[in-house]
Amino acid sequence: MPSKLTVRQFFARFPDDDACLHHIMEVRFGLRHDCSACGVEATFHKLANRKAYCCSQCGAHLYPCAGTIFQDSRTPLQLWFYAIYLFVTTRHGVSGKELQRSLGVTYKTAWRMGDQIRKLMQQADGFEMLQGHIELDEAYVGGHRPGKRGRGAAGKTIVMGLKQRDGRIRAEIIGDIKRATLREVVLRNVEPGSVVSTDELMSYGLLEGDGFTHGKVKHGAKQYAYHDEDSGITHHVNNVESFWRLFKKSIASTHIHVSQKHMGKYLSEFSFRSNHRAKENAMFDLLIGAL
Repeated sequence: MPSKLTVRQFFARFPDDDACLHHIMEVRFGLRHDCSACGVEATFHKLANRKAYCCSQCGAHLYPCAGTIFQDSRTPLQLWFYAIYLFVTTRHGVSGKELQRSLGVTYKTAWRMGDQIRKLMQQADGFEMLQGHIELDEAYVGGHRPGKRGRGAAGKTIVMGLKQRDGRIRAEIIGDIKRATLREVVLRNVEPGSVVSTDELMSYGLLEGDGFTHGKVKHGAKQYAYHDEDSGITHHVNNVESFWRLFKKSIASTHIHVSQKHMGKYLSEFSFRSNHRAKENAMFDLLIGAL
């Protein structure tokens, strides 16, 4: 299966609600499995005019959408699937107004669908400890406020990114940039003994005492990378900074402003896409499998 998923391929694969329901059934349960009602391995067939499948042995009904974001939704499954398609193929995110225009639904419905898909992305991405060479960097994200920029800016949400070289990224909201706060995030997400690159923020000085090989780049001195001759390691935080640049530009251009209350879901959305970049078909199936 190709990694890219075009609009034509999407509608050829999911031409109607029945095709979408069939895909959910296959991914979640399979068309042949042990029936939870009778305990017998059986095949299941679609019931006419109902979002349900029937056991060939005992006739018990199985509702594939039960317990998912599709449960109790009056929005057609094909529109839900198309909304997920938009989320996995975009680079800059999808706003509620864009969903409203693309799907022909109310803004309230579009906002709820986007919110549910972001939660699904967070669930689908799972958790695994980062290891190897990790870049750390914090950023300040929020609406425009006059005054100081960067560290110490008012009205901003503080976020922290941890990027494994040639691997996954994890991002989360933090309350401050104190040593204890950063240490807790690192110890919870990074394997002991890993190489860690940061900027010169004093709070990162804790890392060597915790067994990490720590290297700093001095941005204040216009240093953006340096090679440690003794260890043979090149330290920089360019990858995680690139993630923050894309995230901030996407927020500004697509969403205008994201409050701290909802920031975590948007971080999960962009982290999910970054972790599964250029694998749109795989991303789509991964999300359906996480229902």
